[in-house]
Amino acid sequence: MAIGYLMMQARTAHDALPLSGVQISVLDDEQNRVYELTTDENGETRSVSLETVDKSYSQDENFAGTPYVTYHVLAQAEGFNELYVKDIPIFDGELAVLPLSLVPMQENQRSREQSEIMVGAPAVAMGGERQQEGTRGNMGSPFVLRQVVIPNPITVHLGTPDSSASNVQVSFLDYVKNVASSEIYPTWPEAALRANIYAIITFALNRVYTEWYRSRGYHFDITNSTAYDQYFVYGRPIYESVSRIVDQIFNEYVRRQGQNAPYFTSFCNGTTASCAGLSQWGTVTLANQGYTPIRILRYYYPDDIEIAETNAVSNVVTSYPGTPLKAGSTGLDVETIQTYLNRIRRNYPAIPVITDETGVFGNSTKAAVTKFQSIFNLATDGIVGKATWYKISSLYTAVTRLAELNSEGTTLGIGTVPPSAVLRQGSRGQDVITLQYLLDVIAEYYPEIPAPGQDGIFGNATRQAVIAYQRRMGLDDDGVVGASTWNSLYRTYQGIGQNVPPVNPNPSPNPLPNPGNIIVHTVRSGDTLWLLAKRYGTTVEAIKQANGLTSDNLSIGQILRIPVSQDSQYFLYTVRPGDTLWLLANRFGTTVDAIKNLNGLTSNALRIGQVLRIPE
Repeated sequence: MAIGYLMMQARTAHDALPLSGVQISVLDDEQNRVYELTTDENGETRSVSLETVDKSYSQDENFAGTPYVTYHVLAQAEGFNELYVKDIPIFDGELAVLPLSLVPMQENQRSREQSEIMVGAPAVAMGGERQQEGTRGNMGSPFVLRQVVIPNPITVHLGTPDSSASNVQVSFLDYVKNVASSEIYPTWPEAALRANIYAIITFALNRVYTEWYRSRGYHFDITNSTAYDQYFVYGRPIYESVSRIVDQIFNEYVRRQGQNAPYFTSFCNGTTASCAGLSQWGTVTLANQGYTPIRILRYYYPDDIEIAETNAVSNVVTSYPGTPLKAGSTGLDVETIQTYLNRIRRNYPAIPVITDETGVFGNSTKAAVTKFQSIFNLATDGIVGKATWYKISSLYTAVTRLAELNSEGTTLGIGTVPPSAVLRQGSRGQDVITLQYLLDVIAEYYPEIPAPGQDGIFGNATRQAVIAYQRRMGLDDDGVVGASTWNSLYRTYQGIGQNVPPVNPNPSPNPLPNPGNIIVHTVRSGDTLWLLAKRYGTTVEAIKQANGLTSDNLSIGQILRIPVSQDSQYFLYTVRPGDTLWLLANRFGTTVDAIKNLNGLTSNALRIGQVLRIPE
């Protein structure tokens, strides 16, 4: 018998919180317990070996059997519902890393519920025709973005386009790794894997670039239906061979020479299904004949295709500087990474303290980077390349977002009694802010629920979040928030507060300041670059340069770095719904008294539209 490997990672709130002490059982097909494991402070188990079949079977398109052995995982933790992951394929020589996103129990929930994820066979082993339709996305076509942008996150519909299935939001890297692990066998030759992953990346970017679904009124970017798009199984394991390649090429895509648009890279397995695009099994044959990935792609697509690169990634605090950071590097980018890692360390205390001089990439910075890479399954080379940069940036955003939400809950005074108002689209006011806040918090732990943001206006985004919540909880999905929805929201919110473990209260002993004179701002409804430049006393070009922006377009929830003058003593801020002096002081690293003194305030009362001076 051959041997494969499995490791579990239990985390929640978009990886912001590791869950230690989770009890995990690995079961065989006869439900015999093969291993009993417990997660460590990083939410991880050790890697365990499992019997499987020889990899040669998964490399032979004529093999009629199953070229792997399946196992099952049961995860249990105090205060969380159980998760059962069924039919996990284990391949010869491959490490499968299984993410376990556990959901907190609700307030007064007497017993654990169990949710199930069915992994099953990769799409290459499935029958059925693929009827993928798309456009090459030339700039003359309608509904085309101005540049190729990596969507972070990407919204995936877990069913056919017109079904009432849930949507989930995942990072683009995790999406590509999931699809590649769901579509093909990880034991294939590297050239075949790379060719298939290029096709997967480009297919998704084409859907986003052409706004294929959103231009038709759908609230998602792509589906997981193999008939229409490419296979995605939320919560499935990711194979190390796939993960390694995706980390290297996730921002590279296929286009025709002279065009910017991602080419429509349709594909099928090439055995039980045929198509005009790439044959998945055919890539194995060509790779075994010595074809490179680009030659394989040109075999199935036009001869003039090429591999292009985009560094435009939505919703990241700071764009990748373009060159890797390593021992000996200095400057603002190093300082940024040090700041982010020291903050992430509060949630992941296994990351060592950085003691190097600010902005100098020394031994302690390398040690922190290496440990971070180990925790998040990146190449452990101690070098901050593009994959490590974006993972650090996304984790920093996740942990600070969670901390901000926790602070806002205290400020808003949610309490234990729900509001009595019935809310629907068009409603406004403080009760709407409370609703939006509850949904924002719950969205951190329930992947099917989008976060609407808090502007005090019950718009379409809030309605979609309410409907998603109602469907998840088995309520009438009418988008109206009455007594039953309010009560359910409060039970879910209170359950999160009771059951989610607190973050390590002891911050790094050497916290680093914000890189340079930088303010981190989360884009809200109504924000424009011009308004932000006026508010913070800077320029539109300075903001665009600090964030690597090539257009003036902003999206709600986007994280921006706002450069301010070195000699500036304050910046201007316009009060919005939900703002309080305490919240503003925490958000901008100052004190309530400092804001009051600078503005001549004699009380803590604020009014929407009021312009405040915020001390630097």
